[in-house]
Order: sequence, then structure tokens, then C-alpha cells
Amino acid sequence: MIIEACFNGPPGSGNGGWSAGVFATAYGGPGLLEVTLRRPPPLDTPLALVDGEVRDPAGEVVARLRPAAEFDDDPVPPVDLSTARAASAAYPGLVDHPFPGCYVCGPDRADGLRIFPGRLPDGRTAASVRVPQQVDAAMVWAVLDCPGGWAVIDAGRPYVLGRIAARIEALPRPGDECVVTGAVMAVEGRKAQVATSLYAPDDALLGRARATWIAV
Repeated sequence: MIIEACFNGPPGSGNGGWSAGVFATAYGGPGLLEVTLRRPPPLDTPLALVDGEVRDPAGEVVARLRPAAEFDDDPVPPVDLSTARAASAAYPGLVDHPFPGCYVCGPDRADGLRIFPGRLPDGRTAASVRVPQQVDAAMVWAVLDCPGGWAVIDAGRPYVLGRIAARIEALPRPGDECVVTGAVMAVEGRKAQVATSLYAPDDALLGRARATWIAV
């Protein structure tokens, strides 16, 4: 496995959701899978999956994978496309972003997914998602990543992904404009528990995730 440099999150490391999706695809198997990042995923570096651990060439553990308990709550509800577009237009990361070069949500990345999760009045986030022509599981994991983080990120208070468990119900169709929503479930100290859901244009659930984000 290699996380190519174009799929970065913070400078010099892989986007957490994309990296977790690559690792989960390599792990395979049925059921819900949880990926815990032990350190920032290195870019352009050969990584090996050994006994549920992703290791770099020196043998250092990058991530751990394990089957996860099934979701015991409802997905984050969808919003209509016009509401998602309006939320994206008010995305706070357009003016204050801790990692503006992030492949998923960075405003400086013309070649990225450009998912801009803005806050709704009830505290959830929502964003419109234009599905790229190349669609795979890693892309969906990436979409389910940042919108959860932006439900808790505040100005001057960046967070990074620590753990994520995701289930993909179906891959989105290339070219579709989908909607992703995020919500904070709990905050304790530096850790925030968040949830995200991705919906097709007809509001069919395409995937959902729960994640732990850690303030840095």
C-alpha cells in the first residue's frame, strides 16, 4: 500500500479518511471495520498490513485495524441539496483553515474533493459533494471523514482524526451531486466523538461513519 502525496491531509501526511479507506480495503472482510491511526500516515511510502497492523518499512505501526461493533444509533439525517450548498458557501474553512491543502476539505486544492462542510442552525454540518469520475471505497471513507471534524473544529482549535469506523452501503455514481452530513455526539477533554452520513441525490444512504477526533 502507498498513500500517494496528492492524498494528503495535514502537510506531509495522508488524509486520515483516505488512508483509513486504503487500509480497510487491504484488510477486507465482511462487517464494520475500525481503523485507529497510531501516527500520521506517511506519504509515498510502501506500507505493509501484518496481523491487523499497518507498518512502515522500519516496522513502526502506522495504524491498527479490527472488526467493530455495529452502529447502535441512527444515521445523521440528510438535508436537501440547496441547504447543503448554502452550508458549503458558509464553510468557515474558506477563511480560517488549519490545513488548507487537505485533499478532502482544503480550499487551496483545486484538484481535491473540495468538500466544504458548513454549520447548520442545529449544529450539524452539511456539504454538497460532486462525485469524481474515479470512485472507490477510499474516496467514500475520505468523504465521511472531514465533515465530522468540522462539526467540532473552531477557530484556533484544530482537530485531527484518531479513529474511524465506516460502512459503505453503495458507491456513489460518478458525476452525481451528493450530500454529506456530520454531527458531534460527545466531547470529553481533547477527544470528540462524531458521526457522518453520505446520501445519494435521492436521499438513499450510501455510507456512514463514526469517528474520534483529537484536538492538537
